Amino acid sequence: MRLASFWRSPRTINPALPYAAGEEPLRAELLNAEQMEERGRELSREHQARPSRPTANPLLQRLGENAIVIRGCCKLLADAIKENHKVTPAGEWLLDNLYLIDEQIRTARRHLPRRYSRQLPVLDKGPSAGLPRVYDIALKAISHGDGRFDEDSLRRFVNAYQEKAPVTLGELWAIPIVLRLALIENLRRVAYSVRSDRIDRDIAIGWADAMIDVARREPTGLILVAADMARERPALTSSFVSELARRLQPLGEALSLPMTWIDQRLAESGLTSDQLVQRAQHEQAADQVSVSNCIGSLRLLDALDWKSFVESVSTVERTFREDPAGVYPNMSFATRDMYRHVVERIAREAGLAEDALAAMVVEMAREPAGDQPATLSRHVGYFLIGDAHARLRE
Repeated sequence: MRLASFWRSPRTINPALPYAAGEEPLRAELLNAEQMEERGRELSREHQARPSRPTANPLLQRLGENAIVIRGCCKLLADAIKENHKVTPAGEWLLDNLYLIDEQIRTARRHLPRRYSRQLPVLDKGPSAGLPRVYDIALKAISHGDGRFDEDSLRRFVNAYQEKAPVTLGELWAIPIVLRLALIENLRRVAYSVRSDRIDRDIAIGWADAMIDVARREPTGLILVAADMARERPALTSSFVSELARRLQPLGEALSLPMTWIDQRLAESGLTSDQLVQRAQHEQAADQVSVSNCIGSLRLLDALDWKSFVESVSTVERTFREDPAGVYPNMSFATRDMYRHVVERIAREAGLAEDALAAMVVEMAREPAGDQPATLSRHVGYFLIGDAHARLRE
């Protein structure tokens, strides 16, 4: 979808729905750190993963679509401001931080090459079927914080998940990337809501202005405008009803006719205009919290030490710290990372789990090594990059 066509047909997204079908903002039950641990265990039991296949990168495609929706929403909001129309708090957050969102989208594209996701296990079933497993982990982490996450809770979540299903090193290094994608995805979903809200309010403003104008010039003509609206049957969303009520209410009894018609229509569904006004206020507040949380989390992504995080949750790292020679824990990060990459490559070529291969290396290092110096042969590096590397590959 090109931006131009997006704006030529502003109601291609059904404004009767606050969100696109199945694309509500990521708002699951809010969980504390202990509850996130249990959720991690549950999620590992729900997931069924398989190796990725060489296909197009769906995450990269979705990122492009998200950018179009968010920028399109911001254009609509900017146009509304030019018309002196008030935008919602969530809309203000989106407009004020569009520069940051654009920067994060560029960063995501830079760190998500087309072939990247081919190395990540994907899910076989569920809403995220065909997408990388680690991306669904990120979606769940974001949804249980309403767009907010913190390092400790995330660490406990990932560690609990790995009690049953250890993830690969590639997936661990992908966590900051997929978290960024998940946050942008959530911003897109809220932007969708904000855009629908703006369209509905613009429709309500159009009808309200027409009614106010005719009531001032020829009060008897008000019934004709109300009849036109009844024939048009605009979607009675919370945004439409609240905006129409706000604009007509101060003008007194003369303009009660259209609201009476609206209340009669709503009564068919067991609703009232007051209920929809309250719902609109609740939706605005919820969207504002989601946007502000997502913006804060995007800033946090750039502040965290992801090298330290990955090592703190890596099962391979945890295993190698049992190096019988006691050398591995004292090595530089670059050297430890090189060792882990060797495990990653050999495990992929041999079809083995990385944590199982790392455990195998430690066990080999514990065995007597003939005429080799004990310190050398008892070091995991002797088997990863040293003389015993061929033994490891046997």
